[in-house]
Amino acid sequence: MKKLGFTLSAVALALVLSGCGQSNAQQGQQPPPLTIDVASVELEQVQSWHTFTTRLEAPERVLLKPRVSGQIERMAFTEGERVNKGQLLFSLDPRPFQAQIDTLNAQLKSAEASLEQARGEAERANRLVAQNAISTEEAEQRSATLRSAIANKNAIEARLQNAQLDLEFSQVSAPISGTISRAVVTTGNYVKAGETELTTIVSDDEIYAYFDVDERTWSRQFAGVSVQDQITVQLQRLGETKQVAGKLDFIDNEINPNTGTLRVRAVFDAQQHHLKPGAFARVSIGAQNAQQMAIVPERAIGTDLKNRFVLTIDENNVLQYRLVELGERYGAFRAIKSGLEEGDRIAVNGPARVGPGMPITPNSVSLAFENTQFVLKQSDSSLLLSAAN
Repeated sequence: MKKLGFTLSAVALALVLSGCGQSNAQQGQQPPPLTIDVASVELEQVQSWHTFTTRLEAPERVLLKPRVSGQIERMAFTEGERVNKGQLLFSLDPRPFQAQIDTLNAQLKSAEASLEQARGEAERANRLVAQNAISTEEAEQRSATLRSAIANKNAIEARLQNAQLDLEFSQVSAPISGTISRAVVTTGNYVKAGETELTTIVSDDEIYAYFDVDERTWSRQFAGVSVQDQITVQLQRLGETKQVAGKLDFIDNEINPNTGTLRVRAVFDAQQHHLKPGAFARVSIGAQNAQQMAIVPERAIGTDLKNRFVLTIDENNVLQYRLVELGERYGAFRAIKSGLEEGDRIAVNGPARVGPGMPITPNSVSLAFENTQFVLKQSDSSLLLSAAN
């Protein structure tokens, strides 16, 4: 019985020693620290951006109405297409206008004949008065007849000129170049001069974006700006991330006392960027003074309740929590107002898989700023910018 108890004790001791050996072996096989991308913080010159909402407007918009009344004989354009200035759009029946011209031409010939006769009578009267062959009263009467004939001819010529204009106006042409809308009235309809709406045309070479800057912002950031500075403005359409560049081309001459804002305008190339009037857009304009700030990838920034932070790497390659104050966003990057200094090492991909206090194996990478515009080049109005939303 004693021998059996000794045997069981020996087996138990062996199991304990075996477990300790396995534990020590597992501790010796711990995985290495996680490898993450690490970059050094760099400083860049950046500008603050001020963003405003707007509706795009065409520089020219024409609501086309006929200048004479008549029946539409032909519609000579394709709805929704681009038309050129002077291009025929609607043709009214020209026959009534041509008939009026023919009538007045006949009246004009009659008036010219009467004038020629009156002029001859007046000249003879002047000779006969000199010879005392007729009375002065009769000579004056013939002179009056001559003046009446001249006035009658002039009146007919004026009516003829108006009739010729009416014939010209029966062919309705485009007053500007641009994109034409649908025809409100079509062939066969009778239209009234100055009343019936035919269609609309909007210019499409350039497009305007008006926006209002509050007085305080203008005085603080743009007080020295003039149209001659060719300040570049960037535009972003609704639902798009692509930015297009234009230039500031109008600054109003007074601040609106009711709203406390100043109306300014930017102009953009509508053809190149396919911009349409009436579209909602955001426009951004950079402040005059640039300053140096730390730049980090947007994905490197984490959110902790109301705080924003990045993970820095200390000398022991351990992640540390660092509060930061955010500046403007520039494409995939964000300016940092405070919390980081040049040369600090940060986790490029942020706290997605790691957290403070974790040891890591750093994989050094460089931040690519080549395609990001931090400071607007005022002289280059054709730039496509990748600046902040």
